[in-house]
Amino acid sequence: MKIQTVEANNRRRRFEIRTRRASFVFPYAKSEPSPSAEDRIVEVYVDPELGREGFTYRLASGAEGSVHIDSVLEYNEDPAYMADLALYRLSQQADALYRESGLSAREIASRLGTSPTQLYRLLDPTNTSKSLRQLMALLYVFGYDVDVEVRERRPRAS
Repeated sequence: MKIQTVEANNRRRRFEIRTRRASFVFPYAKSEPSPSAEDRIVEVYVDPELGREGFTYRLASGAEGSVHIDSVLEYNEDPAYMADLALYRLSQQADALYRESGLSAREIASRLGTSPTQLYRLLDPTNTSKSLRQLMALLYVFGYDVDVEVRERRPRAS
């Protein structure tokens, strides 16, 4: 997700980020180095070196910091990002179990009724086009059950 604009709001002590899809905030306290009253932000910009997927800020002391859009989306608990993050974590777990299993890709693919190429797509944490059902089936092949728990999120401290 590309960032269109970013501004430093010293009064509220947060960055204000706008993308094509939505606007987000990110508190100074979550950034490193953290701006303070003694070390204020003198410059903030959408960083082309981060592919416009992050921003960089410079403090009066000369220290610089960068924040990637993933940190902003996670802080704001963006629903689409959080769903992708859950798939990412399950994919990492499945990949670790695959490496430990000693089973060949052909054997696992055969048990799933798919091809080895599709298995590798399923194991790729960056591929977000897979379904939870596919991952659950893969984990079942490794001898693991997946329990889905629905619980209320704890409110974020402001």
